[in-house]
Amino acid sequence: MAVNRVPVLKRCRSLGMDPACLGIDKESKRAPHSAGRKISQYGLQLREKQKAKFIYGVLEKPFRNYYKKAERMKGMTGENLMIMLERRLDNVIFRLGFARTRMEARQIVDHKQVLVNGKLVNIPSYLISAGDEIAISEKKKSSDRYKAITEVTSGRLVPEWLESDKENLTGKVVSLPDREAIDVPVDEMLIVELYSK
Repeated sequence: MAVNRVPVLKRCRSLGMDPACLGIDKESKRAPHSAGRKISQYGLQLREKQKAKFIYGVLEKPFRNYYKKAERMKGMTGENLMIMLERRLDNVIFRLGFARTRMEARQIVDHKQVLVNGKLVNIPSYLISAGDEIAISEKKKSSDRYKAITEVTSGRLVPEWLESDKENLTGKVVSLPDREAIDVPVDEMLIVELYSK
């Protein structure tokens, strides 16, 4: 599998992003990198796509497939794309506060530690639906790892479309998110412009 080995904080700087949107809380944050020259319209569009891919940890081919699906759905393509990315199981685990970062959430799902409606799911890209119940498997709940995670994520706000019980490591998808509920610093209209060329 393709892995990007560029350090996370360096990528955040190059994309002009705050590492906090990835769940990384660095005290010695450096200011976002600002290029001396003006970025072209294509450059801006490309940067927004790279930001969305980087935040959600999605490679080019799956990202393009999400875009094609979003185009076929009713409503605005850009909003559909963001909602679909937000519905990924690894992202939902991160949003519920069961992982410090989306990368860690992906690892938790990969390692068969997540149940969706009582069934084991180990596919990070699995799209959750309204009403789904998500839990960390009983065997893992008492591990030191989750005690450390819940300590770090205790102050993190859980979005309105999710319900989280951090004590029992269970959560519920109350409804599907709308674009206003997604606090990701991405201008999806620029991604639509990029793909519609």
